Amino acid sequence: MAITTRDQLIAALGQSRHALFDKASISNAVAGRFYSLWRATGQPGQGAVPTAAAICNNALLGALGYAPFSAPGTNYLAWVDVATSLSTSTLEIHDRLCHQGGLSGTVTTAQTTNLPLNVVGIPQERLGLVDFSQLQWWLEWYTDTGSTGVNATVNVTCDDDTTQNVVIALSATSRASGLYQILPPQGKKGIKAVNSVTLSATTGTAGNFGLTCTRYRAGFFTVLASKAEVFDWAALALPELHIDSCLSLIQLCTTTTTGNAKGVCRMVGG
Repeated sequence: MAITTRDQLIAALGQSRHALFDKASISNAVAGRFYSLWRATGQPGQGAVPTAAAICNNALLGALGYAPFSAPGTNYLAWVDVATSLSTSTLEIHDRLCHQGGLSGTVTTAQTTNLPLNVVGIPQERLGLVDFSQLQWWLEWYTDTGSTGVNATVNVTCDDDTTQNVVIALSATSRASGLYQILPPQGKKGIKAVNSVTLSATTGTAGNFGLTCTRYRAGFFTVLASKAEVFDWAALALPELHIDSCLSLIQLCTTTTTGNAKGVCRMVGG
């Protein structure tokens, strides 16, 4: 089953389920950089720092309170009402598929990431297209690393099963909650797995960072501080949600903090 008509959508909105969020601001941000709100305090609660590689689902602390409608119905994100404390802010909702922490800023040999998606058992319908082009991969920081800027060489398996290296320049003192996006190598459609991360030199402080894989579901923005903005199904493109989706917030910063973010998401089934 699926929602295929406007009448079905209107009826589904009348029975929508709500997920509230109210996230505290994260400091030490850099304008133009992505930041994860996984560790921001508030509602939902602060997500734990992962250690071993793990699949994420909607029962995980840190995920938005998504209670899916039962099969055979299809779940959708149909409405978002959001306000932030910043004059301009860009937020995205991602399905956090899997993650791993425990990488060190002082280890200069290859650090295994253990996140090959073809092994860990995430169903294809949650991953999206079979060429993995809908996946987004990130280096995610949990504790600050040191003041020396270094390069991270990320060894990836591409959609065609070839392996290549992606080099990412890490800034000095990479801060907790910061994200570095791992883009597919030139000429490749997507990244299927990330195999290892090798730093060109020690940053000076071990800290704690890791690897996170997400699937983008929707994005929205605010243009005035503390004023609610509404994004309906058309603005969001009515994305489907897998029943296990671990919905979390990512922010593209415009200043040195993420600001407070609060709102409500309406999920529908049909």
